[in-house]
Amino acid sequence: MKVQKIVIASLAGMSFLSLAHGTEVSSAMLKNAATNTSSVLSFGLGSEGQRYSPLTQVNSKNVAKLVPAWSFSFGGEKQRGQESQPVIHNGKMFVTASYSRIFAIDMKTGQKLWKYEHRLPDGIMPCCDVVNRGAALFGNLVIFGTLDAQLVALNQDTGKVVWKEKVDDYAAGYSMTAAPLIADGVLLTGVSGGEFGIVGRVEARNPLTGELLWTRPTVEGHMGYRYDKDGKAIENGISGTLNKTWPGELWKTGGASTWMGGTYDSKTGLAYFGTGNPAPWNSHLRPGDNLYSSSTVALDVKTGQIKWAYQNTPNDSWDFDGANEFVTFDMDGKRYGGKADRNGFFYVIDANSGKLQNAFPFVKKITWASSIDLKTGRPNFIPSNRPGDPTKGEEGKKGSTVFAAPAFLGAKNQMPMAYSQQTGLFYVPANEWGMDIWNEPISYKKGGAYLGAGFTIRPLFDDYIGALRAVDPKSGKIVWEVKNNAPLWGGVMSTAGNLVFYGTPEGFLKALDAKTGKELWKFQTGSGVVAPPVTWQDGDTQYVAVVSGWGGAVPLWGGEVAKKVNFLEQGGSVWVFKLSSK
Repeated sequence: MKVQKIVIASLAGMSFLSLAHGTEVSSAMLKNAATNTSSVLSFGLGSEGQRYSPLTQVNSKNVAKLVPAWSFSFGGEKQRGQESQPVIHNGKMFVTASYSRIFAIDMKTGQKLWKYEHRLPDGIMPCCDVVNRGAALFGNLVIFGTLDAQLVALNQDTGKVVWKEKVDDYAAGYSMTAAPLIADGVLLTGVSGGEFGIVGRVEARNPLTGELLWTRPTVEGHMGYRYDKDGKAIENGISGTLNKTWPGELWKTGGASTWMGGTYDSKTGLAYFGTGNPAPWNSHLRPGDNLYSSSTVALDVKTGQIKWAYQNTPNDSWDFDGANEFVTFDMDGKRYGGKADRNGFFYVIDANSGKLQNAFPFVKKITWASSIDLKTGRPNFIPSNRPGDPTKGEEGKKGSTVFAAPAFLGAKNQMPMAYSQQTGLFYVPANEWGMDIWNEPISYKKGGAYLGAGFTIRPLFDDYIGALRAVDPKSGKIVWEVKNNAPLWGGVMSTAGNLVFYGTPEGFLKALDAKTGKELWKFQTGSGVVAPPVTWQDGDTQYVAVVSGWGGAVPLWGGEVAKKVNFLEQGGSVWVFKLSSK
């Protein structure tokens, strides 16, 4: 099939289709998604990922009157973590759920219109619960990834499969949990599985057919490809330089998964993907920086070439996975990106060039580095805080143990932050915890855990673990914070109504004053909130929605922290709110 011609013809026709039918999602609509208040067309409330809404009907003066409009249960025995952000278009809400399910719901009534439940094989290996974070909309399709590393495109009206493509081998540890990204008419996706020695990459596809356009590996030494009109792979240059920053053969199973997906900025024309930890965790096996792990990689959407890359944690030894979102914004007349990294530092980077502008802590305890050198962009490591080489330990079985902070679950993990165009602040869901960590010998085995480390997580403070923090990207100051007993694991949304919305594992969706952090409203959803909220306006009514359902990595990997929150109940539902008329 002639892939490139199909893409050009199909995308050129999108504007006509949207005019003719009034329902097709076009590239032009997605470009302006952040200002489209009647829909939620993409993950992040716009491809830039700011999670900022210009809506003001619900505001800091009246948010206390917010009441439920409807709630929808995902049903069945399949609960676990619910990390999905709904997308909303043409009167329908599309929301994914655990175990690779997706629902279409009537936006006004909460009635189920259809459900698609992907048939998962035995032996899937998601590292961090059976989650899914959302879908993408394009044309009359809704597209999402599955736990067995497939992409599925469904008709928005009927839920029927339009196309389905296998991305990689789930038996080798590959999976998909992120919401796909549409960038300038191209479908961009990443892969999960860094704990199994997979090779991270970004893929570009025709969103209408699922056919590949290009692939770009995020481990140095692997070849990228583009695909001609007949689907034939053509070499498109190696990522980096073979063996320059990776020793021996370890680059072949190097990790650096792109498991959180990416963002796209039409002002720069670049897509930004965070990359995960290098594999294995035992850094003594892989001396060197290990590009492009634990980094932000900026890609040319048309060619699949890396335009720039910034590495947050070279030669990562703590699982300070750099997959966190890169959120672009304007400051002092220039375009920057903000990133709250798992390693505890907040980075402000020129979105066009990749040059570091600022870097500062957003948590209270960081032990692996004292600071980030703003001239070189490199961390000032504290060598004594790297776990010891197991070959030099007792009987060569275990290296010396160190206490490291943050813990490997990160100062911020999958929960997306928000940026407010009104206040100029980022709102970051942070966690204060540390870990005892040690290295162990390890060798790669297909489908096996590929860590080479042991660990125990524990809280740093008695009174809280999570803290929502308002961060000034220019000064590096924490303007305000709101502490939370349990770790924060859900995302954040800001609005022009001077509001910040976020959820807690204790089950609350909360609204705060964006300038002061004062709590103005909360609602108990019945299970932990580990998903980001959204808002939109239908007619003369503004709605706020969030998915509820406790789970994710914390109860699976959290050590002493998991014991502290083991009273929390699982669930699976979406809640929608509006202002009371009384």
